[in-house]
Amino acid sequence: MHITWDEYFMGVALLSAKRSKDPSTQVGACVVNQDKRIIGIGYNGFPNGCSDDIFPWGKGNSNELLNKYQYVVHAEANAILNSSGNIKGSTVYVTLFPCNECAKLLIQSGVKHIVYMTEIHKGTVSDIASKKMLDAAGITYEKMPEIEITLTNK
Repeated sequence: MHITWDEYFMGVALLSAKRSKDPSTQVGACVVNQDKRIIGIGYNGFPNGCSDDIFPWGKGNSNELLNKYQYVVHAEANAILNSSGNIKGSTVYVTLFPCNECAKLLIQSGVKHIVYMTEIHKGTVSDIASKKMLDAAGITYEKMPEIEITLTNK
């Protein structure tokens, strides 16, 4: 049995997410050009040179400097930064629907389509703003059914 292109690229995003050291939300992204070639991969983590052992992974602390949100680079941003070239017209496969900040980056980068698997922040201000911007920019998005990846050595 072979898998579909969507399953393949979302599988790459899922595997990328496993590189994240975030204990609560591992997110992966895979940028694919119009020729079905992977041109960028990313996962959520701290910027280069910022040690996972020094910066916080926690959230909900009243001291905002002790929350991960001040430091983490999202998977979509890392996939764009890690891309091997122009991503105009590409599709992004992401394990979690993009926040409003990532939506801005995807729009500015010329992405045309987003395939996502989960939407845990549905209905939040960030989610509503993200969809409003994506819709205005003509970027399509679709939810893909969840898939499970099993790795064997057969």
